[in-house]
Amino acid sequence: MPKQTILIYRDQLLPYSETFIPAQAENYTRYQSFYAGSSRLPSIDTMLPVERCITLEQEKGLQKFWKGAYWVFNLPRPSWVERLKGINPCLIHAHFGLDAVMAMPLAKRLRVPLFVTFHAHYATKQPDADFNPKKPLYRQLYFSDPVQHNWHLYLRKRTKLFESSNSIIAISNYIRQRLIEQGCPDKKIYVQYIGVNLQQFNSEIAREIKASNIQLVDYQTTILFVGRLVEKKGCEYLLRSMAHVQRLMPYVKLIVIGDGILRQSLEDIASKTLRHCQFLGLQSTETVKKWMALSSILVVPSVTTKSGETEGLPMVILEAMAMGLPVVASYHAGIPEAISHGENGFLVPERSISDLSQAILDLLRYPNIKEHFASKGIKTVQDKYDLKTNTKRLEMLYDTAVNQCQSSYK
Repeated sequence: MPKQTILIYRDQLLPYSETFIPAQAENYTRYQSFYAGSSRLPSIDTMLPVERCITLEQEKGLQKFWKGAYWVFNLPRPSWVERLKGINPCLIHAHFGLDAVMAMPLAKRLRVPLFVTFHAHYATKQPDADFNPKKPLYRQLYFSDPVQHNWHLYLRKRTKLFESSNSIIAISNYIRQRLIEQGCPDKKIYVQYIGVNLQQFNSEIAREIKASNIQLVDYQTTILFVGRLVEKKGCEYLLRSMAHVQRLMPYVKLIVIGDGILRQSLEDIASKTLRHCQFLGLQSTETVKKWMALSSILVVPSVTTKSGETEGLPMVILEAMAMGLPVVASYHAGIPEAISHGENGFLVPERSISDLSQAILDLLRYPNIKEHFASKGIKTVQDKYDLKTNTKRLEMLYDTAVNQCQSSYK
């Protein structure tokens, strides 16, 4: 039986940190994924099957006009809509709130259900003081500040999005509750963990990496951070806690993988306070896996930002646990749904440098705790966060929406 097509919508295809989107979409068993957005990023060549990507900017002629019409008035270019019709999608699944707003007119013209996954940003950030939904549309345009414009555009259309979406996917129970607080009908919200591909992240792979890099194992005890270098990731608090750790254990090294607007300021802090610290910038999945296998602890010191933005449930935690790497993280957002303090990892209060450094030291000093967390973490991911199992559950939600939509048009 031929597979039906699901159209995955992400306005920019695709930021380097969002490997979880194709990980889920390429693991469908009964559907075929295509990808749509208004523009393409250079990373698309390595992250997505380019032959299944259909972007607005591929349409020839008047490109700036039609992109403006789409972003300002939610008016998609007719020729683009026709190309999307050509793949005969049965459903659109958008990731992130603003992207779902942009996908609403496409779902209407294609006459298909709209799913939206909320990860964190649009479910947790609070409206700023400058936002006034009663202002006319043209007064809400911020051409000099596209970030603010995009945020306000989402806020203006949030209620309509909640009403018109067929199903809303929250990546954690925490995100579900935040959506309900924003006015989303709770009956529309399903908690659906994306999960980890256990064929790519597992303890056997970790053992193989260690065996092939034996010269690096135990050369230095390594603490690992993986994530964007932005406020909510809390990397500053890890750097400051590592200064205390290295005073007691001078041989311990910190590896920071990722990039972002705070990188320079974080490197400045590290250069003044730490003995051994490397910022590796953006790295491939294979390199991240290598460092997970060679490290002693992953630290995820997430914090709530001044604007109220939080994490959802960082995928790096689940990937590390699947590899048998113990995790120290914050009591933050959906993280306690995966980590039970003292059972399969350590949790510490946000921004507590003393608690964070003590948790790291305890794991370094007591190998039996590390071994216990490693085995329990592996079991947690296998039981609750298996990508293939969770994707099958998502497909069941698709089935219901598609069948209802097809019945309504008969």
